[in-house]
Amino acid sequence: MIALSLAEVAGITGGQTHDIPDSTLQVTGPVVIDSREVKPGSLFAAFAGERVDGHDYAATAVASGAAAVLATRPVGVPAIVVDDVTEALGALARAVVEKLGTKVVALTGSAGKTSTKDLIAQLLEHKAPTVWTPGSLNNEIGLPLTALRATEETEHLVLEMGARGIGHIRYLTELTPPHIGLVLNVGTAHIGEFGGREQIAQAKGEMVEALPAAEAGGVAVLNADDQLVRAMASRTKARVVLFGEAADADVRAENVRLTENGQPAFSLRTPTGCSDVTMRLYGEHHVSNALAAAAVAHELGMSVDEIATALSEAGTLSRWRMEVTERPDGVTVVNDAYNANPESMRAALRALAAMGQGRRTWAVLGQMAELGDDSLAEHDAVGRLAVRLNVSKLVAVGGREAAWLQLGAYNEGSWGEESVHVSDAQAAVDLLRSELRPGDVVLVKASRSVGLERVAQALLDHRTEGEVTGR
Repeated sequence: MIALSLAEVAGITGGQTHDIPDSTLQVTGPVVIDSREVKPGSLFAAFAGERVDGHDYAATAVASGAAAVLATRPVGVPAIVVDDVTEALGALARAVVEKLGTKVVALTGSAGKTSTKDLIAQLLEHKAPTVWTPGSLNNEIGLPLTALRATEETEHLVLEMGARGIGHIRYLTELTPPHIGLVLNVGTAHIGEFGGREQIAQAKGEMVEALPAAEAGGVAVLNADDQLVRAMASRTKARVVLFGEAADADVRAENVRLTENGQPAFSLRTPTGCSDVTMRLYGEHHVSNALAAAAVAHELGMSVDEIATALSEAGTLSRWRMEVTERPDGVTVVNDAYNANPESMRAALRALAAMGQGRRTWAVLGQMAELGDDSLAEHDAVGRLAVRLNVSKLVAVGGREAAWLQLGAYNEGSWGEESVHVSDAQAAVDLLRSELRPGDVVLVKASRSVGLERVAQALLDHRTEGEVTGR
């Protein structure tokens, strides 16, 4: 974070100083919410959670070098006391971004946000110092923490924005007003909370409504292949740039294909030229992510050849997202267990099918959460898709939703006993350890709450015995 005195922090957040002998002391380190991450000069933001109250760790944070604590009550060590720590963090982020004048790129969508954010970050890093959202810290706490990592040297701030309801993205864009706003897609993630795709589109479109007008430099980057996203052009005063495979897309992919390893290759066409891309990532769904990233990079001055080179070199920055690891015995484990929704589940299954040409393929799948009344139909459809893609064996892990996955596969009519429902991660590991053969490809995917990353981790553990450890 840029250096700010404790008096300045108090003024920005509307807080009162307590137990601070010298208010000119500066915060020079990162803003953190975990006392174990404190560095000299940090500001420790104390949150009271259901199980842990950060205020109890205030003294530890200061002893570790924190300049002060952002808290809702005096804590006996230097503190700035505010009414609401979340709102205070947001105010601090807003002030810092405004002071820096950093170019803000914000993105949202139902699927692919984190992968696309990682691609944009890797592209822009070739051009200038860039700060981006780590992992999926895309809410009202994670976004300010990311913005506060920016310094005087930061030229680009790439921020992923998530939403679980109407108004969430509007709030986030008020904290860090974007110059470029990207909407990837409108799918069914969290549809149980929103109520329908139209409501999801309404929420995602808050991104483009927040952009400056075209004459002030605002740019809305929209998916030409998603009609609900394309329609958002009418909701913004910013200049619209379309990406996709549609013929009228400004940034588009031509001659899309997959390598024998399941990695996408295509010709990238922009308004300034064309160049070939072969990605290191797996699955055709990354073509759309790459085009979105390319459109942003093109708007920020990168040439088509620079973009194509950077896309061909880009890897995965965030864990448990199509992480592909080959074991010494030739078994390939695809760990995509960070999260799941119907769109990302279908994309992962298609990637598995492409990677597994001529090999046995296993889909170890669990619940997709927050689908509301659509949950049964969506789980059934994913099970059926696994059959249609000729995945060798489906292992459905967990309770009722997993049973629906397995039933969908069974009812498709071509598998019989080649789909199985197991109770938990340990049962899945036991089954796989007994039946995997060299050369097999295993996909592991479910919503984050299921914790199926433990299956992937166990399969990659060199030990052949032992239980899956807890999260």
